[in-house]
Amino acid sequence: MNRPMTSVAENGFAVIPSVLSRFQVGALIDAVEVANGPTAGKGGIRNLLERVPSVRDFADVDPIRALVEHLLGRNAFASRAILFDKTPTTNWKVPWHQDLTISVEARLDVAGFGPWTVKEGVLHVQPPIAILESMLAVRIHLDDCSEDNGPIRVIPGSHRRGRLTMEQIQTAQSESPSVPCPVGSGGVLLMRPLLLHASSAAVSPGHRRVIHIEFGSTDLPGGLRYAGVCPRRNSQ
Repeated sequence: MNRPMTSVAENGFAVIPSVLSRFQVGALIDAVEVANGPTAGKGGIRNLLERVPSVRDFADVDPIRALVEHLLGRNAFASRAILFDKTPTTNWKVPWHQDLTISVEARLDVAGFGPWTVKEGVLHVQPPIAILESMLAVRIHLDDCSEDNGPIRVIPGSHRRGRLTMEQIQTAQSESPSVPCPVGSGGVLLMRPLLLHASSAAVSPGHRRVIHIEFGSTDLPGGLRYAGVCPRRNSQ
């Protein structure tokens, strides 16, 4: 456990194989495929915690929970989830970027929060950097993802540079080595939101289904509430 946790602290990411069983992966595939019906072939599903309740359940299973609590503490909670699915018809590439937004229930004018956007009817906002630094993304791979299948590439240690401008991202891309993160089915990729990452289109495209779950560890100030957090947690 200590080695991947040290990697997350130092490098901003860690790949951990075989976290979920074949049975658990199959159950998740069944759940998201039902929800994906009307949007099949469009690359995934947003607002997954609300649309597929079993994903929220899996966020609390022992193997996932143990990884999250080791890094964020026992008060950690799932705040947002997205399904990404690269296929022969949705074989996209993603430029270098950081994950800078969270989803919230309502817009309130709170210092340090902004700009605001709306994605598929849900409000998103950039929070202060301290909040992003207290978060962790857990990417559960439902299919094998090799280096030919468009895996995420990361720039190790870039999460320690804070929020970067486009010019700083371009400089980091040209001056810092990147590494691919292939992950087998049932494995997970842990990553900090501020880690610079990108992905190429798949050379051999097939299903590359990934459930991306973001975990928070602190409540939001000024009455703001995460959109994906259960009501009982938001009322505390």
